[in-house]
Amino acid sequence: MSVQLRVVLDQAAQIVDADQARAALALTAGLVATAPRGCAVSALVPAGGEAAVPGLQDVRTLTLGRRELAMAWRSGIPVGGAGGLIHAPSLMAPLVRHDRTHDNDQVTVTLWDLCAWEAPETMPKALVAWQRAMLKRAVKHADAVVVPSHAMAERLADIVALGDRVRVIAGAAPEGFHVPDDAERRRQDLQIPERYVVLNGDGDDLTAGFRAAAGAGEHVVVLDAADGTEPALSEAASAAGLPERRAHIRGALGDADRAAVLGGAAAFVATSGRSAWPWRAVEAMTLSVPVVALDSGVHLDVIADGGAVVAANDLGGALEDALAAGERRLRVIAADRARAFSWGSSAERVWALHAEL
Repeated sequence: MSVQLRVVLDQAAQIVDADQARAALALTAGLVATAPRGCAVSALVPAGGEAAVPGLQDVRTLTLGRRELAMAWRSGIPVGGAGGLIHAPSLMAPLVRHDRTHDNDQVTVTLWDLCAWEAPETMPKALVAWQRAMLKRAVKHADAVVVPSHAMAERLADIVALGDRVRVIAGAAPEGFHVPDDAERRRQDLQIPERYVVLNGDGDDLTAGFRAAAGAGEHVVVLDAADGTEPALSEAASAAGLPERRAHIRGALGDADRAAVLGGAAAFVATSGRSAWPWRAVEAMTLSVPVVALDSGVHLDVIADGGAVVAANDLGGALEDALAAGERRLRVIAADRARAFSWGSSAERVWALHAEL
């Protein structure tokens, strides 16, 4: 009889966070590909969902939709059963009392960011309350809580007492992430200028990036802007000295469009100081784009020597170097650093975690 690891694919029917949904599927595919001898992978999905991952031994469709399932699990109702080995690529999991020692039952959950604790004003109140409640349940019942960087692990220790149950397993760029053959057409359709830098961050964090781009005389493309924030971001760019005509605000893009925009950038500037996995920075490094990032624990962990990680006051100078003398070096070290991240290696670490438990 094989050992079965059940992965919770909570966004199989409804995507609420595209990055985490992609990560869950990529990790699951990695778990299937790296399963040890005698082990298999299955999936738990909400009602109406499908798990489009080849090689799964079984897909169990639960009786509740995602929203109802989230509320049930928050209340401690073990919908779907809590037995066996369960790995959740998010906080969505049946976190209830179980016996790991005698029944070999395990449940692990994942935190990709700590925004519900560090920047709750940027999220819907209901989501903040749900995440905080689920972390409290994890403190009581999770056998391990996975975070993607050591800096996040340290920050999490300031929020809750998990002891040695915190594990660091990094994320990665989407599998096969590359600049598409029709990248130029895609950029034209998105009205992206011929030369530009990509800026990614949150709210006030973007100001230093706007200022740096203004000093370098570059156009800026802002990725992942929330709906309705374009006017405010354009005003922030103008206040930082970057004319509004040179600020191009874009929302969430699909993989191909995002790769086209990132791949065509003269540089990528990451300005967020939050405890969150830097999805776009890793994608930029994967495409060998010069990366300049604001000094933070997460950036030091993840970007490390794959880019220029500098203080806010030095962002302008670092960007100018990335656009000139330092460009070739930064492209090489970005690509080298990106090789440290893959969903296959992350999956192997998940298997090792459950073997350890």
